[in-house]
Amino acid sequence: MKICVIGAGSSGLAAIKACKEENLDVICYEKSENFGGLWRYHDKDDDGQPSVMKSTIINTSKELSAFSDFPPPKDLANYMHNTWMLEYFSLYAEHFDLLKHIKYTSEVIKVEKAENYAQSGKWAVSVKSTGEQDSETNIFDGVMVCAGHHIYPHVPNFNGLEEFKGKVRHTHSLKSSNGYENLKALVIGIGNSAVDAAVELCKVTNQLYLSSRKGSWIFSRIGPNGMPYDVFLQKRVFEILRHYNFFNFANFALEYLLNFKFDHAKYGLKPKHRVLSAHPTINDALPNCILSGRVVIKQNVKKFTKQGVIFEGEDEEHNIDAVIMATGYEIKFPFVDETIFKVSENSVELYKFVFPPQLQHPSLAFIALVQPLGAMFPIAEAQSRWFVQLMLKKIKLPSKHDMEIEISKRHRQNRDKFVPSLRHTIQVFWISYMDEICSEFGAKPNLWKMALKDPKLAYLCYFGPCTPYQYRLQGPHTWEGAREAIFSAWERIEAPLKTCKRA
Repeated sequence: MKICVIGAGSSGLAAIKACKEENLDVICYEKSENFGGLWRYHDKDDDGQPSVMKSTIINTSKELSAFSDFPPPKDLANYMHNTWMLEYFSLYAEHFDLLKHIKYTSEVIKVEKAENYAQSGKWAVSVKSTGEQDSETNIFDGVMVCAGHHIYPHVPNFNGLEEFKGKVRHTHSLKSSNGYENLKALVIGIGNSAVDAAVELCKVTNQLYLSSRKGSWIFSRIGPNGMPYDVFLQKRVFEILRHYNFFNFANFALEYLLNFKFDHAKYGLKPKHRVLSAHPTINDALPNCILSGRVVIKQNVKKFTKQGVIFEGEDEEHNIDAVIMATGYEIKFPFVDETIFKVSENSVELYKFVFPPQLQHPSLAFIALVQPLGAMFPIAEAQSRWFVQLMLKKIKLPSKHDMEIEISKRHRQNRDKFVPSLRHTIQVFWISYMDEICSEFGAKPNLWKMALKDPKLAYLCYFGPCTPYQYRLQGPHTWEGAREAIFSAWERIEAPLKTCKRA
């Protein structure tokens, strides 16, 4: 069986690994010259290849972000800089011998049904090498799209923007603060990219304005007792409370903790929505930047002028030299026909955000096309494992009718739970979504059975951080080191903090 993986980022690596576990013949096409995707920093801003800023640090801690059978080394920081993230991916790829399956400088330009698709479920994938005009087409039994959804910047239509004389760019192409020295700059948005850009640029600008329509709850990476915040929050015991409609209590408790650090209302950041109704913004430096005047919070832009902007609620014009749009991305995959991949205003018609329901065969999957309240890498891995089991016909998908009902239900639930916006159309809660996907192929841990046979392990799974290793305790390709990895997680969390021994 021959499988095509599109994209050699973190999701693509996990997809290759899932195929190799079942000895499938897998080829990964990567447009650039290297693996790593978004996490491989480069300073080019016009090549269409997304990458993080030079200063970017991951927002989820290493133990919650790990691949399920490959714990990160002890000495790696809990919140890894992008260079260390790439190092972790390199170690993972080398350990499982993944790199030999990647064909670099190979751009997929079209994925379409093979001539005998109705009988075989096969796909024709057309690929063009960099610098070449002609493409070649190969036939695959299955295709995993791991190209990511941070490729096509979304820029809203602001009143008067076409008249503005300053420079305008999207965070998609922002790599560092170079070129913004001594300028008055405006960042539009309040998500993670916006706040990271504001904190980075305000170190060199004369003044930095941060404009937001709705405000946001700001999480710190540092949780109780100085430990990573997600180690404290990402627990099954809390997920049980949320599942059984203790939503108001959870919102109240989290908002109290966040306001205890700094009063969001006084800082001009308090949104109207509850904390669990939107994707969190995670940044440790923003409150200090506001407190020191380096960042000035403003409402949404009312209109642009030639020399600057006027903010809503104000009549005064503010001179601005540069604008950075942190306004999200459009979800689209031009190489897949619209009849196969349906999207409207970033709302995708996919079963559990993975499979197009109208296809006769489960041989095309979209991997990591979600926005989790938690880490992405374990989700991509779980989806890939699910796809492989489906390809081997060890399990099967529901009927088209049932899948369409599930898609409509999920869209409705997301509209009810989350603030209406482009980035919340694919929002998921991490633990519940991981359980949902892994239960499809028998890898969701049976905690009741575990409580009888291994109560110490069950206790850690319920009340400790929900590490990805839990999803290697049972199901296909269990890992004998999973139990030990769960028990030793705290050791790896604390190890990088112990760099200085004092009496």
